[in-house]
Amino acid sequence: MKTSKKLLAGAVAASLAISAMAPVANAEVSASVGVASSYLWRGIDLGAGYGNPAVSGDLSYSNEGFYAGTWVSSGDGSGGTEYDLYAGFGAEVSEVNIDLSVWSYQYPTASTRYVGVDGDMAVVVPIESESNIGDLMEAVLSIGYGPVSLSYYHGLQDLEEYYYVNAGVTFGAFSLNAGAHDDDMTHVDLSYAYNDNLSFIFSQVVDDVEGAYDDDLNVVVSYSLPIE
Repeated sequence: MKTSKKLLAGAVAASLAISAMAPVANAEVSASVGVASSYLWRGIDLGAGYGNPAVSGDLSYSNEGFYAGTWVSSGDGSGGTEYDLYAGFGAEVSEVNIDLSVWSYQYPTASTRYVGVDGDMAVVVPIESESNIGDLMEAVLSIGYGPVSLSYYHGLQDLEEYYYVNAGVTFGAFSLNAGAHDDDMTHVDLSYAYNDNLSFIFSQVVDDVEGAYDDDLNVVVSYSLPIE
């Protein structure tokens, strides 16, 4: 697995200047905290070999389609603590939802180790020099119509050759997603939202071109709470 792919994590990200913004009509600020049994990122357990649970929190601002926020998490076995920053804009055109955003991924406590693969075993491979993982970026375009969605992620800074595509469909409390990392790996996820707070994800690698990923079924339990 390429190290850049392994360490580029997250889901959400943000602007840190929310408190400095003047009140605007229709503006909203929201926050939440959560815990998950492991850090699952695009079909990959980022705590592989460690069994790390993930504790996270987020803070976001939105106004008239514009949004920005920050998301912080533990649980990455090689990247350590992570915080993500993002900003984007979403709109609905003839019942089609279109969203464009830019994400930045930062690793202030990045260690000098990464998780490698030796046969079927995850192993810790030491790095002699101090690792510098920060300043990874992506642009994301998402299109949704009813229960169907399609998202395209393309690497920017230090990730120009990386892309990821995800297609999903939601039916009631269930959702089914298929994701592909360029020409490297494809996975399928089945998610179930028991309620607004508790959810389950079952993730399986279905096509591993180089045999570099764990093909065991990943089961993740997560619980989140809004901060009001």
